[in-house]
Amino acid sequence: MRRILLLLPTTSYRNAAFLAAGKALDVEIVTCADYCHRLAPSWGLPATLSLPFDRPEVAIKTLLRIFAGADGFARRKLDAVLAVDDAGLELAALLNQHLALPGNQPAAVRRLRDKLAFRELLQTHRFNCPTFVHLPDGENIRPPTLSFPLVVKPRRLSASRGVIRADNDEEFMHAIQRAREIQRRADRDAVDFGLVVEAFIPGREYALEGLLIQGGLRVLALFDKPDPLDGPFFEETLYLTPSRLSPALQQTIAAEVERACRVADITSGPVHAEMRVNQLGVWLLEIAARSIGGQCSDVLKHTLGMSLEELIMRHALGLPLPNFRIEAEPVGASGVMMMPIAKRGIFRGARNVGAALNISGISAIQVTAQINQLLVPLPEGASYLGFIFAHAATTDAVEAALRSAHQALVFDIDTALPVLESLLINDCSDQENGK
Repeated sequence: MRRILLLLPTTSYRNAAFLAAGKALDVEIVTCADYCHRLAPSWGLPATLSLPFDRPEVAIKTLLRIFAGADGFARRKLDAVLAVDDAGLELAALLNQHLALPGNQPAAVRRLRDKLAFRELLQTHRFNCPTFVHLPDGENIRPPTLSFPLVVKPRRLSASRGVIRADNDEEFMHAIQRAREIQRRADRDAVDFGLVVEAFIPGREYALEGLLIQGGLRVLALFDKPDPLDGPFFEETLYLTPSRLSPALQQTIAAEVERACRVADITSGPVHAEMRVNQLGVWLLEIAARSIGGQCSDVLKHTLGMSLEELIMRHALGLPLPNFRIEAEPVGASGVMMMPIAKRGIFRGARNVGAALNISGISAIQVTAQINQLLVPLPEGASYLGFIFAHAATTDAVEAALRSAHQALVFDIDTALPVLESLLINDCSDQENGK
């Protein structure tokens, strides 16, 4: 039986999907999580497999000691290491490197996770790239090389968290203060990293889901994002496929993503790319060496004939991949709505789910917010109320179904009670590093 190590962030929507994929492929799954090693025993979890994903050099020492052991757990070798989400990407790359398994180089993965390094890469290799600067911690003056509108970004956060548009000096000062606080709460290296400030890129936004095989890009889907994402925050809602862009423009997007992966030295595994398109061409916003986030991967089952997680696991293990051609064999259109959190408060429940499910084209509604959970909208928030899925004959029909279903749903959010958030985010992740 093949054996695979999964790095599972405790906050990921996708852990269950990857575990199910392993079961479908009849492979042995070894799991490792980023929960607190001090609290793990009281939760009934093994502290030996709770590691700080954001300290990969520390975490790998622990894992290599485990795999060098003589017990039953470590006796058989691993066939693959997979990170479910951004947090574990660098650790997975280091493990693959140490264990001589196929995968991307740690430096390449690190480069893509850092928004500043990615902008520098695009600029060096003459991609369309907005004017940008690095704003170190403590600097508050707008660089003279930049004019409004501007976008302020934490360097390593995902899902538009902390990304804020500013149209004047007052908004700029507020944006950098807010983005720094968000980054400080989410990233223990916030002081060292600083922020990225760049010119706002007009245009419509799209996303590409792909799989790199020996450096070649296999496009799994190109998604339209029909809602304008012009700020001040950039919360994604609708993903629709197939795209309504012309075939020529879709090919251009794929070529730009493949070229960026090549110059970044990313050669293997899933990639998720975000871009804007305007009259000047394609502008890459970011590329991640992982698959689409949330539960959005479910939208691809109609096309792939299996879950995206199973496809990724097959590739990692060297198993046969499906021989499909998306553009030649359309199977209708699919889409997902990531239901946004409109206001801060305590979630009390959702109503009219049955009525929304009865709308033509709606295939599933998953309310992932938990009763009595604190809901926090962007730019501070990092989650959704849930997901609505649709499948229909055309992309237009899918979009209409998703909008109708969302309009039918009613969410009860209690805003009357005072709520507190902990400012202590790294108390449990300082093992073995002297901090």
